[in-house]
Amino acid sequence: MRRAGSFDAGLGSAYARGLHASAGRTRLELKLTGRPARAAARVAALCTALLCLSPTIALAQVKIGLVLSLTGPAASLGIPARDTATLLPKQISGQSVEYIVLDDASDTTQAVQDTKKLISENHVDAIIGSSITPNSLAMIDVVADGTTPMISLASSAKIIEPVDAKRHWVFKTPQTDAMMASAIAEHASTRGVKTVAFIGQADALGETFYAEVAKFAQLHHMQMVASERFNRTDPSVTGQVLKILATHPDAVVVGAAGTPAALPPKTLRERGYKGLIYHNHGVGNNDFLRVCGADCNGTFLPASPVLVAAQLPADHPAKRLALDYIARFEALRGPGSVSAFGSYTWDAGMLLNHAVPIALKTAAPGTPEFRRALRDALEGTRGLADTNGVVNMSAGDHLGLDQRARVMVEIRNGKWIYQPR
Repeated sequence: MRRAGSFDAGLGSAYARGLHASAGRTRLELKLTGRPARAAARVAALCTALLCLSPTIALAQVKIGLVLSLTGPAASLGIPARDTATLLPKQISGQSVEYIVLDDASDTTQAVQDTKKLISENHVDAIIGSSITPNSLAMIDVVADGTTPMISLASSAKIIEPVDAKRHWVFKTPQTDAMMASAIAEHASTRGVKTVAFIGQADALGETFYAEVAKFAQLHHMQMVASERFNRTDPSVTGQVLKILATHPDAVVVGAAGTPAALPPKTLRERGYKGLIYHNHGVGNNDFLRVCGADCNGTFLPASPVLVAAQLPADHPAKRLALDYIARFEALRGPGSVSAFGSYTWDAGMLLNHAVPIALKTAAPGTPEFRRALRDALEGTRGLADTNGVVNMSAGDHLGLDQRARVMVEIRNGKWIYQPR
């Protein structure tokens, strides 16, 4: 069932340095008398209506739309994002901010419809979402046509690469599949892996992650011996797993996200597989741990630093902000509730908190000029620390993260265990 809502979220102290101290709107006061006073008052009223004094005193509200997978197979990704959105700033640079949340039901068509609604009916200044790669890819044409910047919460590099005329409007916060596939290949190589099998979702996520795994496996002199696919809603992957086992791989990589990603490792263990198992970073939440259970013990994944923030070295650039976010989210949803997918939303909020004050110097919210200025400010982000690393975007890089944004994690007894290099 589709759900929608809007809310003004609470202000996080991690953003405090980027906010103006005053929460009230700037007011113009004229103290004149007689005819000059009446004339000045008329001019001031007209000027205020046209916002001609300064864009920074615009009275329009900043509107941010969120397209999230709150129901369907990807709900375990979308729900932490929705909950995190309640923690985002309710004011930025003296402007009130409204967040409008729509559920895409893990469905590509619905994601497109939601995006069109946010742009044409709600007149949002930016969009955060979707939670998954196929939906995010489907939204690109809509945001480009609507000249509205979008910050995706999904993994595939295809969402932002290459930065062409349409992806000019698209950014993302999660690490790319290339970054994570390279981490898997490096880790597997140090463990003597020579042959690798792949099983992934039959969608854009699975296909793009396979391409990166195969590329980096070759670079590390490992042979790909099998490649299988399954649908998010499949009740069984026994046939695919039997084909994989017939090739006797040293390691199996699962390219899937959310709780559906638990099916391949569970089936591999049930069939007696003793080799290494790696996951895509799309499993970084406790729902996945719960569903996979003991079958995921001893498996590995490249992950967001936020999953193991307390275990990170003191000098890791993401540690302090990740711990701050964890404290806020767990105060809302309880101990152990944090996930990587919530952190990607928090980081999207940090990007906007950084970019909105810059855009306000050019135009008022709710205008095409403001959206263009906001897009430019996002692309100009440099040296911004967030819960995953340090963001340095450019005209050719709409992610801006480097290798510090990934860590290798082992799943052990339902816990994420940091693996130092």
